[in-house]
Amino acid sequence: MIRFILSRLLYLVPTFIGITIIAFSFPRFLAGDPVLLMAGERGVSPERHAELTAQLGYDKPLVMQYFDFLGRLLQGDFGTSLVTKKPVFTEFLSLFPATVELGMVAIFIAVVLGVPIGVIAAIKRGSWFDQFSMTAALVGFSMPIFWWGLLLIIFFSGYLGWTPVSGRISLMYFFPNITGFMLIDSLLSGQDGAFASAAQHLILPSVVLATIPLAVIARQTRSAMLEVMSEDYVRTARAKGMPRRRVIGVHALRNALIPVVTTIGLQIGVLLAGAILTETIFSWPGIGKWMIDSISRRDYPAVQSGLLLIAGVVMVVNLLVDLTYGLINPRIRHR
Repeated sequence: MIRFILSRLLYLVPTFIGITIIAFSFPRFLAGDPVLLMAGERGVSPERHAELTAQLGYDKPLVMQYFDFLGRLLQGDFGTSLVTKKPVFTEFLSLFPATVELGMVAIFIAVVLGVPIGVIAAIKRGSWFDQFSMTAALVGFSMPIFWWGLLLIIFFSGYLGWTPVSGRISLMYFFPNITGFMLIDSLLSGQDGAFASAAQHLILPSVVLATIPLAVIARQTRSAMLEVMSEDYVRTARAKGMPRRRVIGVHALRNALIPVVTTIGLQIGVLLAGAILTETIFSWPGIGKWMIDSISRRDYPAVQSGLLLIAGVVMVVNLLVDLTYGLINPRIRHR
């Protein structure tokens, strides 16, 4: 197992280097001068512009700028935002709980609904439920997130008035930010209606964010179940007269969940990517909205360090999924 863990850790080294190159290069492809954007409407004189450019290191060749960036990263310095003048890592930590809370609720919805739908669709293969659920999954997977989000806002917020349009909680509630997770902090505040307000604000963003992972998990579960149910050991269990519920629950589902666990882990990366659009649509104050705002303001340090931190989270999650996969299926460790 130790050898398996070390091999997976070694894979992270070239991945990390590749991500640093992408994170460093991406802001450079954006149009606009970050120094002019930092100065705002007041503008700067040519002399001051040259001074600021040299001060920020933007006058150096790109290769030198990259190694400067890499050197600061290795020292734990993610840079300072050109707009807010705050350390990027501090801003990331203050906003990350909002994205984590949204992502956790979304993946919970996707797993709780996706796995049972996939199992039932496999058991009732060819039925109306199978055809309807798989068609809905295909539609959900293909649907643009921004269009789906706007559709839900128009219907549930605009027409029915059931859910808020934006934000994490109503402005009438105010309490200290203890954990960063609004559901927990609203409970700790003890204010009547605060938790309900926080939950209402989570409904639409989490449903929108969960749509694609739910579709993928449902289809993956169905495929895995159909494959496992055709195996000899499942047919043998049936031939022995074992109850159908036990055959499906003990023999089929347990083995079918192995690839589904991997799929769930990979979907966490999809969730972070989808959060960028979802948080923008619902004005959700998380990492996704922060990244979009940073890109529009050409805030180089925030964009490149934000990309790197998000990629780091995805890498850690995928590593944990790999290790979990190795624990569930020991044969994987020897491949």
